[in-house]
Amino acid sequence: MKITVVGAGNVGATLAQRLIEKNFADVALVDVVEGIPQGKALDMRQSANTLGFTHKITGSNSYDITAGSDIVVVTAGIARKPGMTRDELVGINAKILREVIEKSLAVSPHAIFVIVTNPVDTMTYLTLKVSKLPRNRVFGLSGVLDGGRLAAFIAEELNVNASDVTPCVMGEHGGSMVIYPRFTIVNGKPLSELVDEPKQKALAERTVNGGAEIVAIMKTSSAFYAPSASVAHMVNAVATDSGAMMNCAAYLESEYGLSDVVIGVPVKLGRGGIKNIVELPLNAEELAALKASAEAVRKTIAALPAQ
Repeated sequence: MKITVVGAGNVGATLAQRLIEKNFADVALVDVVEGIPQGKALDMRQSANTLGFTHKITGSNSYDITAGSDIVVVTAGIARKPGMTRDELVGINAKILREVIEKSLAVSPHAIFVIVTNPVDTMTYLTLKVSKLPRNRVFGLSGVLDGGRLAAFIAEELNVNASDVTPCVMGEHGGSMVIYPRFTIVNGKPLSELVDEPKQKALAERTVNGGAEIVAIMKTSSAFYAPSASVAHMVNAVATDSGAMMNCAAYLESEYGLSDVVIGVPVKLGRGGIKNIVELPLNAEELAALKASAEAVRKTIAALPAQ
């Protein structure tokens, strides 16, 4: 198996490290900045003797090294800067993403695409439209990361292990994401039975602002350990054909009463990408929140530059 990671910044390079250390695939690391992917890949190769991995990792500014990839993970793009509007961010990252998809597909026509570039729901939607691939082969990072953040906060609150939590975070990977306490399970019990409503709302609010909290603390950087771990978890499910269920940004075709939009929903991942989308039995209030989140994504999709 061969996996390409496009973007050798903190998220991309850490993801490449996690993947090569799993030792189930060769890894190609690509970036537009000369020397960065080459140097980071060389550095990782020099850990093979110590860590015992036998697969190859290479770095380049050219997509030639990515040929024949089974999975392409796209982390390339810019973060929103002070004074930049959301529409400006969408326009810049859309241009980057189009180029990445076209160059990747040219040499890896059978690849599955995992999108990390923000705003991820909109960029996943754009990837589907540009690539014209079936929806099972294109999905994005959303609920795995947001759920991991929720699980960490619940673990702190209830003094349990984060691994004891099965989180449920759906909708936009952003301000309108929806946390479902009724479907978030802690040691077999719903979160809605373990904490009162004000505490549920506080946990949800902290999850929504989970990335911003890290930026506020670090000042000059954003999260990359949890995002890279989340993507590695998704890639592992595809590579091993596990069928594991997790919340990912996926294109809907009538599920939850929504169509022609990408939002975070529970899916089962395996060798072909998305095996199926899982529809939870949401009540009227829960479904209304999900549809409101989808509308927020539609507004960002509307900001995509016409081509």
